[in-house]
Amino acid sequence: QVQLVESGGGLVQAGGSLRLSCAASGRTFSSYAMGWFRQAPGKEREFVAAIRWSGDITSYADSVKGRFTISRDNAKNTVYLQMNSLKPEDTAVYSCAATTRWRTTAHPSGWYDYWGQGTQVTVSS
Repeated sequence: QVQLVESGGGLVQAGGSLRLSCAASGRTFSSYAMGWFRQAPGKEREFVAAIRWSGDITSYADSVKGRFTISRDNAKNTVYLQMNSLKPEDTAVYSCAATTRWRTTAHPSGWYDYWGQGTQVTVSS
């Protein structure tokens, strides 16, 4: 069992930055690949970024490439999402999730076994 708790969301102006954190419980954090997903009002949940268990491989949605960076600290059981050059269209509830499966080219939400409660990110224009 893994419990995930996100933090770091908030209100920021377009062009600004935020760093999200996701703290995981349990001693097996390094066994899980971690992902960030987001869901805007009236829209389906979409993949944002993912990182493999050792942190050696990352993957991003095209919409955030070059602006967002995912990282993890296995000693702290934490995964991060650094978001720069934020745009109003980045406004959404961001959730982290854990999975034992990995494929660099695909990250279906159905592969993820554990989810956090989400944190709101609002980008004003």
